[in-house]
Amino acid sequence: MGPIVVAAPKMNEKPIVFESNAIPLVGMLHHAPGNAELGVLVMVAGGPQYRIGGHRQLLLWARKFAAQGFPVFRFDFRGMGDSYGEYVGYEDAQGDIQAAIDKFYQECPSLKGVVLWGECNACSASLFYAHKDPRVLGVVMLNPWVRTEEGQARAVVKHYYLNRLTERSFWTKVFTLKFNILGSVRSAFKMIAKARGNKGKGVSPQQMDRRPLPERMLEGLTQFRGRIMMVMSGRDLVPKEFDDLVAREPAWKEQLAARRTERHDLPYADHTFSSGEWREQVAVWGIEWLQGLHVEHGYAPLQRM
Repeated sequence: MGPIVVAAPKMNEKPIVFESNAIPLVGMLHHAPGNAELGVLVMVAGGPQYRIGGHRQLLLWARKFAAQGFPVFRFDFRGMGDSYGEYVGYEDAQGDIQAAIDKFYQECPSLKGVVLWGECNACSASLFYAHKDPRVLGVVMLNPWVRTEEGQARAVVKHYYLNRLTERSFWTKVFTLKFNILGSVRSAFKMIAKARGNKGKGVSPQQMDRRPLPERMLEGLTQFRGRIMMVMSGRDLVPKEFDDLVAREPAWKEQLAARRTERHDLPYADHTFSSGEWREQVAVWGIEWLQGLHVEHGYAPLQRM
């Protein structure tokens, strides 16, 4: 008796090359059955990865969403992955996002709206862009990036140094003389100084004249009228820095509430949701939220694979 062959689910996926300001970008379109009206644009965060995502999660999420009736377009920003051009960073990615949505609409003419899906600094890019395009109905932010030197220092002091004092492993190192007390004290004092806003030397005039990232993101959030979903990892300083910011700045709390933000927490997850269990949970939350947004806009019933 020969080996049992299990047929893989049918995938309707199409590689796409499109242009952003005459620069070729590469993406992959995941078609959904029927005349889908709500799509998902998946964006890659900065760093050494491309449109497949860390642990292949962007690909796997895209296939799940498409199977539920939501077409997905995931792509590489210029200078990343297989796309051409020079990497300009998430703060200057708005042209690429617009070009990707334009192409998405060309390939899926039944679309009436899209959701921007991103992790880390792709969340920042989403808030910079979303309010400028009426086609964007919602934004999904996974561990949103609001990094400033002061904010990072606050998070390290609050969520690392103070927590270390409660850990048995810390005191074991102390009593076995394996702990570098002087080095750790120096590091802690540097972080405390930064957390108090004393950045010291080395900040260029261009950086001093530029508004902080959280302020610019809040401006984008304030002008956006769509819905927000957030997923936050418990074992990651990036979302903790975001939560500290929201706790200090009432405007952030007010604007997130005004968007009827749906928030989910994974207490033991890392920054990239590296386990299958965490990845699956994010997918479940995402599909439920997309279905709710679909109903809210009165679109035709979803067709599933």
